[in-house]
Amino acid sequence: MKYFYVIANSTREGALSTAGFIKAYLEKLGMTCFVDEGTQKPDRDGYTYREQVSPEVDCIIVLGGDGTLLQAAVDLADRDIPFLGINMGTLGFLAEVNRDGVENALQKLIREEFTIEKRMMLLGRCHGADGPGDEARALNDIVITRKGSLQIINFSIYVNGQLLHRFHGDGIIVATPTGSTGYSLSAGGPIVEPKAELIVLTPICPHSMQSRSIILSCEDLVTVEIESSRDGEIQEVEAIFDGCHKKALRTGERIEIRKSGKTTGIVKLSQVSFLEVLHRKMSD
Repeated sequence: MKYFYVIANSTREGALSTAGFIKAYLEKLGMTCFVDEGTQKPDRDGYTYREQVSPEVDCIIVLGGDGTLLQAAVDLADRDIPFLGINMGTLGFLAEVNRDGVENALQKLIREEFTIEKRMMLLGRCHGADGPGDEARALNDIVITRKGSLQIINFSIYVNGQLLHRFHGDGIIVATPTGSTGYSLSAGGPIVEPKAELIVLTPICPHSMQSRSIILSCEDLVTVEIESSRDGEIQEVEAIFDGCHKKALRTGERIEIRKSGKTTGIVKLSQVSFLEVLHRKMSD
């Protein structure tokens, strides 16, 4: 690796100074490094300007936490460039390098001492009264949840066109294996090995006795259709992609979710396994 692009979450203490250190360190060794200065603009949608990422970039270094890496991965999903996460807070599942290990991590990148894990992504497309609308990707999850008042959502879940169940509750989480340790886990979903390829459906506060998660094949097409409220009124909900990108949905509309043709490459520098990270998290 010779050409690096650094994305820093400026809200994290030390992120910008660490970005400066990385740039100076790599350039001293004859590498090329670009630091995304636009990260200091909080009004921007996303952490990076896509047009600034050269086709020559070998690796994107993300300074922040898992959330920063998630958004960067979605922003640049069509570029097929691997990501290395440097955690500026607590131990993460995606951002495995801590700030004390930056120099050692850079040396390993230069010496090509790493592997790249390919992580499955989801692709969601909303269908409204005017037909198919915008689509977006997610590395962690797509959450369909209520918008505005504390109302119960009525929605139907179809898998490959066949009705699975009609839910009444606060929403539904459609997660990847990577996302199984996020919101889905908090809602009672299972923990899945992140290199697996499958889809996890986890209801959010369902108003029924059936509150189990459902595991589906990665080849399945999941459709969430918004129904009317119990009194027949129009319901308004949001489909939220990795906690940041939002799409509005109303009664009669639906979102189709499937495995994306794109994957996210995660650079792995250490021999620390997912189970060891999980053990540390569970011991906190």
